[in-house]
Amino acid sequence: MRLDKYLKITRLIKRRTVANEACDAGRVTVNGKVARASYDVKEGDVVELNLGHKPLRVQVLKVSEYATKDTAAEGYKVID
Repeated sequence: MRLDKYLKITRLIKRRTVANEACDAGRVTVNGKVARASYDVKEGDVVELNLGHKPLRVQVLKVSEYATKDTAAEGYKVID
């Protein structure tokens, strides 16, 4: 699954276009490297979002095409 779509489905970023723009600006890294929006997310990847004052690091637990509001947070685990 594309990185921008994963960020939207897991509700880490509200809209896919915002996720795409964050990737283009270099604010999203995967496994320590700046990632493009088209990066193929896999289970076990560590995604870091630098959108505010404090970066958010999450580990991908599950990649699913659909998620409801209640199950969206099951796709990742917050690291520090």
